[in-house]
This record gives sequence, structure tokens and C-alpha cells, in this order.
Amino acid sequence: EVSRRLMTIPGIGPISATAIAALAPPAETFAKGRDFAAWLGLTPLQRSTGGKQKLGATSKMGERTLRRLLIVGRSAVVQQASKRGAPKGSWLEQMLAGKPRMLVTVALANKMARIVWALLIKQENYRAPVAAKA
Repeated sequence: EVSRRLMTIPGIGPISATAIAALAPPAETFAKGRDFAAWLGLTPLQRSTGGKQKLGATSKMGERTLRRLLIVGRSAVVQQASKRGAPKGSWLEQMLAGKPRMLVTVALANKMARIVWALLIKQENYRAPVAAKA
């Protein structure tokens, strides 16, 4: 049941969903989605001092297998977006315009890890975000 729910997220297939269900600890272990993403090693390192927040490279200090599966799943999404074009005004379009493709891929994997955590906590299916009408 958990794997089927996770497969509703774009970029997560049967292998990734099964691996997350099998290898990840219970979602209740983590207080928020960022903690789950940090457990996977998908959050940037923080070197903050004097009230100034400085974010560095991705930590890569976490569950290696799941991190790789999430990055591979998101790389397919980024590849399709760079070939066909991302939806107008979307976060993905803005990121691809000014950032390297691999950085966007890892940022999307971080986002997906937080979505996975939310789905595991709420026990719901994925609902695509609705575009804001201007």
C-alpha cells in the first residue's frame, strides 16, 4: 500500500517506492520533511555565523541508496523539462534558467524527499500542485 501511494509521485517508480518503503525508518521518526531529506543527505551544508546563513554543497551524508534513486528519478524529470520546456512560471523553469542542470536535479530530489515524507505522514496520494492564476 505504501509503495503504491509513493508511485503516484512523478519520478518515483516501483523500484524507488519499494526501496523507500523497505529502507526508510517510520516517517514519525522525523519531525519535519527537512529532517528526512537530511537523513538522505540531500540538504545543503550550513556554515552560519553571526546571524548570516551560508549554505554550501549538498552534504551526501546519509542513506546512499535512496538518495541515488531519488536523484536518478528527478534527473529524468529535469531532462524532459530541458528538452520540452518546463511549465511557464514554474519553480523548475526559473531554476533551469540560471542554475546548472545537476544542481537543479539535486534540488528537485530534495523537494521530492520532503513530498515523500509528507505522503508517508498524511497517508494520502500525491496531488499535483495547482498553478497560480495571475
